Amino acid sequence: MTRDALAGLATDLRAEARRTDQRRLLVLHGERDACIDAAFTAVEAAAVDDDDATILSTREGFRFERHRPKHAGRLLGTTREAVILDAFGEFSPNAVGQSVGAVDGGGLYVLLAPPLDEWPDRRGDFDESLAVPPFGLDDVSGRFRTRFVQTLRQHPGVAVVAVDDDGAVEVERDGLTGGADAPSTTRPPTPADATFPAAAYESCLTPDQSRAVSALERLRTPGSAVVVEADRGRGKSSAAGLAAAALATEGRDVLVTAPAVGGAAALFERARDLLADLDATLAVDEERRIELDDESGGGRIQFRSPAEAVAAADAVDVVFADEAAALPVRLLTGLLDAPAVAFVTTVHGYEGAGRGFSVRFRDRLDDADRRVIDVRMDDPIRYARGDPVEAWAFRALLLDARPPVGAAVEEATPDTVSYRVLDADELVADEHLLSAAFGLLVAAHYRTEPNDLARLLDAPNLSVRALIHDDHVVSVAMLAREGGLDATTREAMYDGERVRGNMLPDVLTSQLRDPDAAAPQGVRVVRIATHHAIRSRGLGSLLLREVADELGDEVDYLGTGFGATPDLLDFWAVNGYRTVHLATTRNDASGEHSALMVRPTSDTGREFAARHARWFRERIGAVLSDALSDLDADVVRAALSACDASGAPVVDVSDYEWRLTVAAAYGPGLADMAPRPFRRLALAHLLDGEAALSDRAERLLVRKVLQARDWEPVTDELDYVSTAECMRSLGRALQPLVDRYGDEAAFDERARYE
Repeated sequence: MTRDALAGLATDLRAEARRTDQRRLLVLHGERDACIDAAFTAVEAAAVDDDDATILSTREGFRFERHRPKHAGRLLGTTREAVILDAFGEFSPNAVGQSVGAVDGGGLYVLLAPPLDEWPDRRGDFDESLAVPPFGLDDVSGRFRTRFVQTLRQHPGVAVVAVDDDGAVEVERDGLTGGADAPSTTRPPTPADATFPAAAYESCLTPDQSRAVSALERLRTPGSAVVVEADRGRGKSSAAGLAAAALATEGRDVLVTAPAVGGAAALFERARDLLADLDATLAVDEERRIELDDESGGGRIQFRSPAEAVAAADAVDVVFADEAAALPVRLLTGLLDAPAVAFVTTVHGYEGAGRGFSVRFRDRLDDADRRVIDVRMDDPIRYARGDPVEAWAFRALLLDARPPVGAAVEEATPDTVSYRVLDADELVADEHLLSAAFGLLVAAHYRTEPNDLARLLDAPNLSVRALIHDDHVVSVAMLAREGGLDATTREAMYDGERVRGNMLPDVLTSQLRDPDAAAPQGVRVVRIATHHAIRSRGLGSLLLREVADELGDEVDYLGTGFGATPDLLDFWAVNGYRTVHLATTRNDASGEHSALMVRPTSDTGREFAARHARWFRERIGAVLSDALSDLDADVVRAALSACDASGAPVVDVSDYEWRLTVAAAYGPGLADMAPRPFRRLALAHLLDGEAALSDRAERLLVRKVLQARDWEPVTDELDYVSTAECMRSLGRALQPLVDRYGDEAAFDERARYE
């Protein structure tokens, strides 16, 4: 068939998309140059203006807006009539998830791919990222693309066209659904009790959006929190923008944050539109900042990065956190310092793939002293309900994967579950099992991405273990093989070369200068998740024990790395893992300082773990008073108590230093006079925990002795009535340490004060 057939199909697809106010997907598969030419034919036939089309390709020279596929995230928060994804270079599941939502109702999403029968067996850039040493590219499978191609050939609204080298086409599926015309829409009325300007409600496109704006009126009252949840394309950011503008006209200082400034573009755009409708005069109009003159209310809307927003939260009137699901829980919690706060978050879709907000943060929000209002938006704005491209993307990328319903697993206990290896072939063949297992990982981790689905199915170093109750997955662990690298690779790592997929060996070799850290073979627990309905029953610990029983004889150690919190450190410590490192910078994903922990399983592993525990003990005192001086005191306590203290040296304090220390504990001395012996005692106690001290006293040791904080902020943080009382409390905290670790010189000095 000629190109005329393709042009006719593209015309029909666009016409149906417009009539239904939905989108259609056109797949062009063959060789690259022919597919690119065919894409131009289709877009021209569909009457898409060049300014309304974007192509994602590693090639250059297009008349459309062009980005590389690895930069597809730049399309988040934007809309286009057509988006073309060239999958011949830099193809990744993330690129699909980030770009497909940019197509507006009535538009086309065009995918250019190798011949579909061959595509699963081809290897590209993303596959190379999965070939982590000691595995090679030949070890990477094509399961994800096999499943992806199946969805393209089976799902409604997807047209598939084969293109040969001469430009001839064969329409394998026309993708036409015969869907009903889009229903006519009417603007929702302004609520009778509205306090925001009527123009704000007249700008709403759906009843859901109007309800969201009405709920956001509560932000006028300090102590309020509003949660707006919706799938992508429901107008939640626009609702936030209307509310932000209305609040600014009342003179309020509004702070907006999001994972990236581009993610707040829709909020600022809608705010500017409403302010224009209200004839407000903008004293400042910048990309990240809007200020009104006094006659227009004198308020302000400004963007700050998440970390900056946390620091400024108590100095503004209202905070809007857009795409809150993509923010670490620590930062979300910090935003609660604001007088009023709105969390605007995607439920499913690319931005909502991380569910830390709904799973890990929501409990903290409910426990906070806030009046919380929840709003759910279901009505699409960018396209009509039943859009087949949205349904296809959700299925192909498992964007809506979820664990079993709580009622199905509520009876699960360690006695009712069975341990299983979930083979990747089994997962790709069983959609229900795959969705349940992946859904648990999504629900428990704030930053699970579509790429993680491909890693789960294709990466040769990854595997999955699970606990099953009545055929339901109730706990799941993603494991990564690492280490066991040859001498040449280890030397390259020592010289600074990054080696993918080997997190613990990489950090311990390149940063901590252990040339042999990558020699032992290990298994790292990348993710572990238990169904939220049955947590605290010991299922996560049982899963870790089963993993250790199965793999302990095959490897030298089990390891893990995560954003450190006291609860997580305690969980891993209870399961036999010991701290070997605390990162000196915060992790970009979690917002926390990462901890590395190891559980040895062989003599080689025990020697490996022992030397790194020893090195950790030797360096941590100096690091706590420097790069980790801001680390949470309870994280310090948990990390140190989880370190292997066996073989720790006797407290090395001279007779003179004992006189200084005992005088501060029992007499008139001051701890500021000689920090070294006090740090030695504090570290010894936090490592072995033999002396009986209260939680508050241990926090005082961390803040004042180890982190060298000034007396005044320590007094305030730990709620002492005065600086003098804080000083006296430190002396009392030192007494049991002198009694536990002191020698004859210490006890002779102590006798002077008894």
